[in-house]
Amino acid sequence: MKIYTKTGDQGETGLFDGTRVPKENIRVEAYGTVDELNSLLGLLRCESLEPKTDQGILQIQKDLFELGSDLATPGGNRTEGFLESRTQEMESWMDEAMKQLPKMKSFILPGGTREAALLHLARTVARRAERLAWAAKRKEEIPDRILIYLNRLSDLFFVLARWANFRAKVKDIPWE
Repeated sequence: MKIYTKTGDQGETGLFDGTRVPKENIRVEAYGTVDELNSLLGLLRCESLEPKTDQGILQIQKDLFELGSDLATPGGNRTEGFLESRTQEMESWMDEAMKQLPKMKSFILPGGTREAALLHLARTVARRAERLAWAAKRKEEIPDRILIYLNRLSDLFFVLARWANFRAKVKDIPWE
């Protein structure tokens, strides 16, 4: 089986329901950015992460695959019934970590350890995916659970970046 189809050679791509749309369609931009985030998380998992973080990020990768499928399918519902509970799990994870982290006294610049820097990068890509999903929602039906999940995900990556520095005994870099 060949990997190339040549069906996109004229600037269009197919959604999962067979609809052909321009490659710059906002829905395609949104799920393409979710795919980019998933790839970045794969890179992050090449680091020596603590087991809980590694397993949590692996689960997020699986969630993002399902979420991207919904974005690529008008009326897609693969995430119905579980994305809300995943969002709650992320909130609990953040709450648990925040109890152990020092209080923030200023904004924090991305950096510190390599793991933290990659988590900050994941945070910014998650924010972009969220913005694009919102832009898609303004034109088409996108479930709120996707937007909420992406918003919470970027918050989680911020907390995990701080957690990575804390565990490594590397201070966050304050913005002054």
